[in-house]
Amino acid sequence: MSGAADAAERPAETSELPADAAELPAEAVGRVVRAAERDLPALEDRRRLGAETVAAITAAGFPRHFVARGFGGTAGTFSALLAASTSVARTCPSTAWCAALFAAHGRLASYLPEEGRTALWRDSPDVLVATAIMPPRGRAVRVPGGWLLSGRWDTASGVDHADWLLLASRTGTPDRPEHRILAVPRADWTALDTWRSLGMRGTGSHAVEVAEAFVPDRLSFTMADLRHPVSQDAARCHRVPVQLVGALMFAAPVAGAARGALDAWSAAATARRTESDRALSEGSAQIAAARLLLERAARRADEDPVTPLLVAENRRDAVTAVRWCAAAVDRLFHTSGSHVHRDGSPFQRYWRDITTAATHGALGPSAAAAEYADALLGPAAPTDS
Repeated sequence: MSGAADAAERPAETSELPADAAELPAEAVGRVVRAAERDLPALEDRRRLGAETVAAITAAGFPRHFVARGFGGTAGTFSALLAASTSVARTCPSTAWCAALFAAHGRLASYLPEEGRTALWRDSPDVLVATAIMPPRGRAVRVPGGWLLSGRWDTASGVDHADWLLLASRTGTPDRPEHRILAVPRADWTALDTWRSLGMRGTGSHAVEVAEAFVPDRLSFTMADLRHPVSQDAARCHRVPVQLVGALMFAAPVAGAARGALDAWSAAATARRTESDRALSEGSAQIAAARLLLERAARRADEDPVTPLLVAENRRDAVTAVRWCAAAVDRLFHTSGSHVHRDGSPFQRYWRDITTAATHGALGPSAAAAEYADALLGPAAPTDS
Protein backbone atom coordinates (compact mmCIF):
# COMPACT_ATOMS: atom_id res chain seq x y z
CA MET A 1 0.00 0.00 0.00
CA SER A 2 1.18 3.55 -0.68
CA GLY A 3 2.01 6.05 2.09
CA ALA A 4 -1.68 6.95 2.24
CA ALA A 5 -4.82 5.03 1.43
CA ASP A 6 -5.85 5.09 -2.23
CA ALA A 7 -8.11 8.01 -3.07
CA ALA A 8 -10.72 5.51 -4.22
CA GLU A 9 -10.66 3.73 -0.86
CA ARG A 10 -11.21 6.69 1.47
CA PRO A 11 -12.99 10.04 1.51
CA ALA A 12 -11.47 12.56 -0.88
CA GLU A 13 -8.51 14.38 0.64
CA THR A 14 -10.10 17.74 -0.12
CA SER A 15 -13.61 16.95 1.12
CA GLU A 16 -13.21 19.29 4.08
CA LEU A 17 -12.52 22.28 1.82
CA PRO A 18 -15.33 24.54 0.61
CA ALA A 19 -16.02 23.55 -3.00
CA ASP A 20 -16.15 27.18 -4.13
CA ALA A 21 -13.27 28.50 -2.03
CA ALA A 22 -11.61 31.41 -3.82
CA GLU A 23 -8.53 31.01 -1.63
CA LEU A 24 -6.64 27.70 -1.89
CA PRO A 25 -9.32 26.06 -4.12
CA ALA A 26 -10.15 22.41 -3.45
CA GLU A 27 -9.21 21.28 -6.95
CA ALA A 28 -5.77 22.90 -6.73
CA VAL A 29 -5.17 21.50 -3.25
CA GLY A 30 -6.13 18.08 -4.62
CA ARG A 31 -3.35 18.42 -7.19
CA VAL A 32 -0.90 19.07 -4.34
CA VAL A 33 -2.12 15.88 -2.66
CA ARG A 34 -1.65 13.83 -5.81
CA ALA A 35 1.81 15.27 -6.46
CA ALA A 36 2.80 14.57 -2.85
CA GLU A 37 1.59 10.98 -3.12
CA ARG A 38 3.73 10.44 -6.21
CA ASP A 39 6.66 12.02 -4.36
CA LEU A 40 6.44 9.78 -1.28
CA PRO A 41 8.70 6.91 -2.47
CA ALA A 42 11.71 9.24 -2.92
CA LEU A 43 10.91 11.88 -0.33
CA GLU A 44 12.69 10.59 2.75
CA ASP A 45 15.95 9.62 1.07
CA ARG A 46 16.05 12.92 -0.85
CA ARG A 47 15.21 14.87 2.35
CA ARG A 48 13.40 17.64 0.51
CA LEU A 49 10.26 18.03 -1.56
CA GLY A 50 10.35 17.21 -5.25
CA ALA A 51 10.08 19.92 -7.90
CA GLU A 52 6.63 18.73 -9.01
CA THR A 53 5.30 18.97 -5.47
CA VAL A 54 6.69 22.47 -4.96
CA ALA A 55 5.21 23.57 -8.28
CA ALA A 56 1.80 22.26 -7.18
CA ILE A 57 2.09 24.06 -3.81
CA THR A 58 2.84 27.30 -5.66
CA ALA A 59 0.07 26.84 -8.22
CA ALA A 60 -2.46 26.15 -5.43
CA GLY A 61 -1.71 29.56 -3.91
CA PHE A 62 0.07 28.71 -0.66
CA PRO A 63 2.98 31.21 -1.04
CA ARG A 64 0.61 34.05 -2.00
CA HIS A 65 -2.01 33.19 0.61
CA PHE A 66 -1.06 35.97 3.05
CA VAL A 67 0.53 38.35 0.54
CA ALA A 68 -1.31 41.67 0.29
CA ARG A 69 -3.74 42.07 -2.60
CA GLY A 70 -1.82 45.12 -3.75
CA PHE A 71 1.03 42.77 -4.69
CA GLY A 72 -1.29 40.24 -6.33
CA GLY A 73 -1.71 38.09 -3.23
CA THR A 74 -4.81 36.63 -1.62
CA ALA A 75 -4.65 38.20 1.87
CA GLY A 76 -6.51 35.06 2.88
CA THR A 77 -7.96 33.56 6.03
CA PHE A 78 -6.45 31.29 8.63
CA SER A 79 -9.44 28.96 8.34
CA ALA A 80 -8.76 28.32 4.65
CA LEU A 81 -5.08 27.62 5.32
CA LEU A 82 -5.98 25.23 8.15
CA ALA A 83 -8.36 23.28 5.90
CA ALA A 84 -5.92 23.09 3.00
CA SER A 85 -2.82 22.15 5.00
CA THR A 86 -4.60 19.46 7.03
CA SER A 87 -5.93 17.96 3.80
CA VAL A 88 -2.42 17.76 2.35
CA ALA A 89 -0.95 16.42 5.61
CA ARG A 90 -3.34 13.48 5.50
CA THR A 91 -1.16 12.21 2.65
CA CYS A 92 2.23 13.83 3.35
CA PRO A 93 3.00 15.78 6.55
CA SER A 94 6.27 17.14 5.15
CA THR A 95 4.53 18.62 2.12
CA ALA A 96 1.84 20.20 4.30
CA TRP A 97 4.45 21.57 6.71
CA CYS A 98 6.33 23.35 3.93
CA ALA A 99 3.12 24.55 2.25
CA ALA A 100 1.75 26.03 5.48
CA LEU A 101 5.07 27.68 6.30
CA PHE A 102 5.49 29.15 2.84
CA ALA A 103 2.13 30.82 3.48
CA ALA A 104 3.02 31.88 7.03
CA HIS A 105 6.38 33.28 5.96
CA GLY A 106 4.69 35.46 3.35
CA ARG A 107 2.72 36.96 6.24
CA LEU A 108 5.94 37.62 8.17
CA ALA A 109 7.58 39.25 5.15
CA SER A 110 4.59 41.59 4.92
CA TYR A 111 6.10 43.48 7.88
CA LEU A 112 8.97 44.69 5.72
CA PRO A 113 8.89 48.37 4.79
CA GLU A 114 7.05 49.15 1.54
CA GLU A 115 10.25 49.20 -0.50
CA GLY A 116 11.24 45.81 0.87
CA ARG A 117 7.87 44.28 0.02
CA THR A 118 8.20 45.64 -3.47
CA ALA A 119 11.64 44.02 -3.77
CA LEU A 120 10.12 40.64 -2.89
CA TRP A 121 6.85 40.75 -4.82
CA ARG A 122 7.41 43.23 -7.66
CA ASP A 123 7.30 40.48 -10.29
CA SER A 124 5.06 37.86 -8.61
CA PRO A 125 3.31 37.11 -5.32
CA ASP A 126 4.40 33.47 -5.64
CA VAL A 127 7.77 33.97 -3.98
CA LEU A 128 8.90 31.13 -1.69
CA VAL A 129 10.16 32.44 1.64
CA ALA A 130 11.96 30.28 4.22
CA THR A 131 12.93 31.41 7.71
CA ALA A 132 15.31 30.79 10.58
CA ILE A 133 14.26 33.37 13.14
CA MET A 134 14.08 31.47 16.44
CA PRO A 135 16.40 31.75 18.20
CA PRO A 136 18.31 34.72 16.74
CA ARG A 137 21.80 33.78 15.64
CA GLY A 138 24.67 35.12 13.59
CA ARG A 139 25.94 38.69 13.67
CA ALA A 140 24.32 41.83 12.27
CA VAL A 141 26.55 44.90 12.35
CA ARG A 142 25.08 48.34 11.74
CA VAL A 143 26.58 50.07 8.69
CA PRO A 144 25.39 53.08 6.69
CA GLY A 145 22.06 52.27 5.07
CA GLY A 146 21.60 48.85 6.62
CA TRP A 147 23.26 45.83 8.20
CA LEU A 148 26.24 43.59 7.50
CA LEU A 149 25.05 40.06 8.22
CA SER A 150 27.06 36.87 8.73
CA GLY A 151 26.76 33.55 10.54
CA ARG A 152 24.97 30.21 10.57
CA TRP A 153 21.33 29.41 11.35
CA ASP A 154 19.71 26.02 11.90
CA THR A 155 16.58 24.35 10.50
CA ALA A 156 15.14 26.48 7.72
CA SER A 157 12.28 24.35 6.39
CA GLY A 158 11.94 24.26 2.60
CA VAL A 159 15.15 26.25 2.12
CA ASP A 160 16.25 24.25 -0.95
CA HIS A 161 13.33 25.75 -2.87
CA ALA A 162 13.27 29.23 -1.32
CA ASP A 163 13.78 32.49 -3.22
CA TRP A 164 14.24 34.55 -0.04
CA LEU A 165 15.26 33.78 3.51
CA LEU A 166 14.28 35.61 6.71
CA LEU A 167 17.07 35.38 9.29
CA ALA A 168 17.19 36.78 12.82
CA SER A 169 20.05 38.27 14.83
CA ARG A 170 20.41 40.19 18.07
CA THR A 171 20.94 43.90 17.54
CA GLY A 172 20.43 47.03 19.61
CA THR A 173 22.16 47.80 22.89
CA PRO A 174 22.39 45.91 26.20
CA ASP A 175 19.68 48.10 27.71
CA ARG A 176 17.53 48.07 24.53
CA PRO A 177 18.13 44.74 22.76
CA GLU A 178 16.40 43.94 19.48
CA HIS A 179 15.40 40.67 17.88
CA ARG A 180 15.94 41.81 14.29
CA ILE A 181 14.71 39.95 11.20
CA LEU A 182 16.52 40.47 7.91
CA ALA A 183 15.44 39.36 4.42
CA VAL A 184 18.22 37.86 2.33
CA PRO A 185 17.96 36.89 -1.37
CA ARG A 186 18.99 33.44 -2.50
CA ALA A 187 22.34 34.56 -3.91
CA ASP A 188 23.52 35.61 -0.43
CA TRP A 189 23.19 32.35 1.49
CA THR A 190 24.30 28.73 1.26
CA ALA A 191 22.09 25.83 2.31
CA LEU A 192 24.08 23.16 4.15
CA ASP A 193 23.25 19.46 3.85
CA THR A 194 22.46 18.92 7.55
CA TRP A 195 18.87 17.63 7.81
CA ARG A 196 19.03 14.12 9.32
CA SER A 197 15.89 13.65 11.37
CA LEU A 198 13.70 10.92 12.84
CA GLY A 199 10.67 12.36 11.08
CA MET A 200 9.52 15.20 8.81
CA ARG A 201 12.44 14.25 6.61
CA GLY A 202 10.93 15.71 3.47
CA THR A 203 10.86 19.25 4.89
CA GLY A 204 14.52 19.76 4.01
CA SER A 205 15.02 21.82 7.16
CA HIS A 206 18.72 22.35 6.58
CA ALA A 207 21.06 24.81 8.25
CA VAL A 208 22.06 27.90 6.26
CA GLU A 209 25.18 30.02 6.22
CA VAL A 210 25.82 33.62 5.24
CA ALA A 211 29.48 34.50 4.69
CA GLU A 212 28.83 38.24 4.59
CA ALA A 213 25.87 40.05 3.09
CA PHE A 214 24.74 43.65 3.10
CA VAL A 215 21.04 43.90 4.04
CA PRO A 216 19.56 47.37 3.41
CA ASP A 217 17.15 48.86 5.93
CA ARG A 218 14.23 48.29 3.55
CA LEU A 219 14.74 44.54 4.04
CA SER A 220 14.61 44.52 7.84
CA PHE A 221 12.14 44.75 10.72
CA THR A 222 12.04 43.58 14.35
CA MET A 223 10.19 40.84 16.14
CA ALA A 224 8.45 43.53 18.19
CA ASP A 225 6.85 44.80 14.97
CA LEU A 226 4.94 41.51 14.68
CA ARG A 227 2.84 42.45 17.71
CA HIS A 228 1.20 45.29 15.76
CA PRO A 229 -0.81 45.61 12.53
CA VAL A 230 1.08 46.11 9.29
CA SER A 231 -1.24 49.12 8.92
CA GLN A 232 -4.62 50.06 10.32
CA ASP A 233 -6.33 49.57 6.95
CA ALA A 234 -4.60 46.26 6.18
CA ALA A 235 -6.47 43.00 5.65
CA ARG A 236 -7.42 41.05 8.79
CA CYS A 237 -4.54 38.59 8.34
CA HIS A 238 -2.11 41.52 8.62
CA ARG A 239 -3.75 43.05 11.69
CA VAL A 240 -3.39 40.17 14.15
CA PRO A 241 -0.25 39.62 16.24
CA VAL A 242 1.96 36.69 15.32
CA GLN A 243 1.45 35.22 18.80
CA LEU A 244 -2.24 34.68 17.98
CA VAL A 245 -1.52 32.40 15.02
CA GLY A 246 2.08 31.20 15.30
CA ALA A 247 1.35 27.86 16.97
CA LEU A 248 -1.65 27.28 14.72
CA MET A 249 0.57 27.27 11.61
CA PHE A 250 2.63 24.40 13.05
CA ALA A 251 -0.32 22.53 14.54
CA ALA A 252 -2.35 22.27 11.32
CA PRO A 253 -0.05 19.76 9.57
CA VAL A 254 0.08 17.64 12.73
CA ALA A 255 -3.72 17.40 12.84
CA GLY A 256 -3.85 16.31 9.21
CA ALA A 257 -1.03 13.83 9.75
CA ALA A 258 -2.90 12.29 12.68
CA ARG A 259 -5.90 11.68 10.43
CA GLY A 260 -3.58 10.10 7.87
CA ALA A 261 -2.10 7.90 10.57
CA LEU A 262 -5.60 6.79 11.55
CA ASP A 263 -6.29 5.88 7.90
CA ALA A 264 -3.04 3.91 7.64
CA TRP A 265 -3.57 2.10 10.95
CA SER A 266 -7.12 1.09 10.03
CA ALA A 267 -6.06 -0.15 6.59
CA ALA A 268 -3.33 -2.34 8.10
CA ALA A 269 -5.36 -3.73 11.02
CA THR A 270 -5.47 -7.54 10.79
CA ALA A 271 -6.80 -8.55 14.20
CA ARG A 272 -9.13 -7.09 16.81
CA ARG A 273 -7.94 -6.92 20.38
CA THR A 274 -9.51 -5.17 23.32
CA GLU A 275 -6.58 -2.81 23.81
CA SER A 276 -6.31 -1.86 20.13
CA ASP A 277 -10.08 -1.36 19.90
CA ARG A 278 -9.95 1.12 22.77
CA ALA A 279 -6.92 2.84 21.29
CA LEU A 280 -8.72 3.21 17.97
CA SER A 281 -11.94 4.49 19.51
CA GLU A 282 -10.38 6.91 21.97
CA GLY A 283 -7.65 7.99 19.58
CA SER A 284 -10.03 8.81 16.76
CA ALA A 285 -12.08 10.92 19.19
CA GLN A 286 -8.95 12.78 20.34
CA ILE A 287 -7.93 13.47 16.73
CA ALA A 288 -11.42 14.74 15.88
CA ALA A 289 -11.48 16.92 19.00
CA ALA A 290 -8.07 18.33 18.12
CA ARG A 291 -9.36 19.35 14.70
CA LEU A 292 -12.30 21.13 16.33
CA LEU A 293 -9.95 23.06 18.62
CA LEU A 294 -7.89 24.21 15.65
CA GLU A 295 -10.96 25.19 13.63
CA ARG A 296 -12.12 27.34 16.54
CA ALA A 297 -8.66 28.89 16.85
CA ALA A 298 -8.62 29.72 13.14
CA ARG A 299 -12.10 31.28 13.26
CA ARG A 300 -11.09 33.43 16.21
CA ALA A 301 -7.98 34.57 14.35
CA ASP A 302 -10.15 35.48 11.36
CA GLU A 303 -12.96 37.23 13.22
CA ASP A 304 -12.71 37.91 16.95
CA PRO A 305 -11.46 41.07 18.69
CA VAL A 306 -7.86 40.49 19.72
CA THR A 307 -7.19 40.47 23.46
CA PRO A 308 -4.32 39.02 25.50
CA LEU A 309 -6.66 36.27 26.68
CA LEU A 310 -7.64 35.36 23.11
CA VAL A 311 -3.98 35.17 22.12
CA ALA A 312 -3.25 32.86 25.06
CA GLU A 313 -6.32 30.72 24.37
CA ASN A 314 -5.34 30.22 20.75
CA ARG A 315 -1.83 29.17 21.67
CA ARG A 316 -3.19 26.89 24.40
CA ASP A 317 -5.61 25.24 21.99
CA ALA A 318 -3.02 24.71 19.25
CA VAL A 319 -0.56 23.13 21.69
CA THR A 320 -3.28 20.97 23.24
CA ALA A 321 -4.46 19.79 19.82
CA VAL A 322 -0.94 18.66 18.94
CA ARG A 323 -0.52 16.84 22.24
CA TRP A 324 -3.83 15.02 21.72
CA CYS A 325 -2.86 13.99 18.20
CA ALA A 326 0.59 12.82 19.27
CA ALA A 327 -0.81 10.86 22.22
CA ALA A 328 -3.48 9.19 20.10
CA VAL A 329 -1.07 8.11 17.38
CA ASP A 330 1.56 7.01 19.90
CA ARG A 331 -0.98 4.78 21.63
CA LEU A 332 -2.00 3.25 18.30
CA PHE A 333 1.67 2.64 17.55
CA HIS A 334 2.17 0.75 20.78
CA THR A 335 -0.90 -1.42 20.21
CA SER A 336 0.24 -2.39 16.70
CA GLY A 337 2.18 -5.47 15.76
CA SER A 338 5.79 -5.70 14.72
CA HIS A 339 4.90 -4.77 11.14
CA VAL A 340 4.87 -1.06 12.01
CA HIS A 341 8.58 -1.23 12.87
CA ARG A 342 9.53 -2.27 9.36
CA ASP A 343 10.84 0.09 6.72
CA GLY A 344 8.08 1.15 4.38
CA SER A 345 5.31 1.04 6.97
CA PRO A 346 3.01 4.01 6.20
CA PHE A 347 1.85 4.18 9.81
CA GLN A 348 5.43 4.25 11.07
CA ARG A 349 6.15 7.25 8.81
CA TYR A 350 3.16 9.16 10.20
CA TRP A 351 4.20 8.28 13.74
CA ARG A 352 7.75 9.53 13.13
CA ASP A 353 6.51 12.72 11.48
CA ILE A 354 4.05 13.53 14.26
CA THR A 355 6.53 12.68 17.01
CA THR A 356 9.09 15.00 15.42
CA ALA A 357 6.73 17.87 14.63
CA ALA A 358 5.25 17.83 18.14
CA THR A 359 8.63 18.78 19.62
CA HIS A 360 8.84 22.08 17.73
CA GLY A 361 9.57 25.00 20.02
CA ALA A 362 6.40 26.85 18.99
CA LEU A 363 4.36 23.95 20.40
CA GLY A 364 5.94 23.79 23.85
CA PRO A 365 3.25 23.18 26.51
CA SER A 366 4.98 24.88 29.47
CA ALA A 367 5.25 28.29 27.82
CA ALA A 368 1.68 28.05 26.52
CA ALA A 369 0.39 27.13 29.98
CA ALA A 370 2.23 30.01 31.64
CA GLU A 371 0.95 32.49 29.06
CA TYR A 372 -2.63 31.32 29.52
CA ALA A 373 -2.44 31.42 33.31
CA ASP A 374 -0.98 34.94 33.23
CA ALA A 375 -3.68 36.15 30.83
CA LEU A 376 -6.50 34.63 32.89
CA LEU A 377 -5.25 35.13 36.44
CA GLY A 378 -2.62 37.84 36.12
CA PRO A 379 1.15 37.37 36.43
CA ALA A 380 2.23 35.09 39.24
CA ALA A 381 3.63 36.83 42.32
CA PRO A 382 7.42 36.49 42.64
CA THR A 383 8.57 33.90 45.14
CA ASP A 384 11.44 34.20 47.58
CA SER A 385 14.54 32.38 46.43
